[in-house]
Amino acid sequence: MSILVYAEHDNSTLKADTLKTVAAAQQMGGDITILVAGYNCQSVAEQAAKVNGVTKVLVADNLVYEHQLAENISLLVTELAADYHVVLATALTTGKNFMPRVAALLDVAQISDITAVVNADTFVRPIYAGNAIATVQSVDIKKVITVRSTGFDAVATDGAAEITMLDKVTDAGVSSHVRDELTVSKRPDLGAASIVISGGRGMQNGDNFKLLDGIADKLGAAIGASRAAVDAGFVPNDMQVGQTGKIVAPDLYIAVGISGAIQHLAGMKDSKVIVAINKDPEAPIFQVADYGLVADLFEALPELESAL
Repeated sequence: MSILVYAEHDNSTLKADTLKTVAAAQQMGGDITILVAGYNCQSVAEQAAKVNGVTKVLVADNLVYEHQLAENISLLVTELAADYHVVLATALTTGKNFMPRVAALLDVAQISDITAVVNADTFVRPIYAGNAIATVQSVDIKKVITVRSTGFDAVATDGAAEITMLDKVTDAGVSSHVRDELTVSKRPDLGAASIVISGGRGMQNGDNFKLLDGIADKLGAAIGASRAAVDAGFVPNDMQVGQTGKIVAPDLYIAVGISGAIQHLAGMKDSKVIVAINKDPEAPIFQVADYGLVADLFEALPELESAL
């Protein structure tokens, strides 16, 4: 069986999530090829070539792929899919954007957000906002799959795969990149941080999120938020953790003033250690927490920062 894995990158660095997607591919068995599509992305290709278990790296280096527009990438992947049994992408913004298009063009059903591989055609994925786990089997000849990277451990980078340059240019000509609006932070990326501290509606306003800053700095943590806090305008939407935000699984997750709605739990319940601080002893978050502190966060946070 041959497997094509789409590489997540920013044209200079291969994202760690790709290493976890390759881990899923290894569990299916077969020859693994990584596709790097971008512009001036040779350094990404060289990093991809070192990923353990990969036999070949295909590089589509062209200006039309610089911003990985879904319309262009989906045509490229669909064309390459003719030579592969399985197409895999990480269930992040880029993969979620173009993979449904690939599935439609190939006329197959996409299998989304898998968290485990049973065998080459059977997979485990969460449904109903993570309240149930489904084991699904695909009978399609070609399989289009997105991988929830938090379900897999990253593979090593001790390989030496062959790099092949592609001359394919699939410009759909129906969309263009306008600009990037990125949040610049010295803290770790929320999706990749080993420690995350998140605030919820209990923070009361955006200014109070500053209470998390000192703790985050001392722990080297990323700062997240619940959807309630985002919807209330306390913090920007890219800080949202949950079913409709970022899915995280850090070594330590600290939930502050978060009641624990189903949608939020779906985004963080795979964290290795969960700590909850909430003044309501009946808050659902305590049902998944390893450590719970029933306290007023406005008293507890300064004490925690001081102790650290």
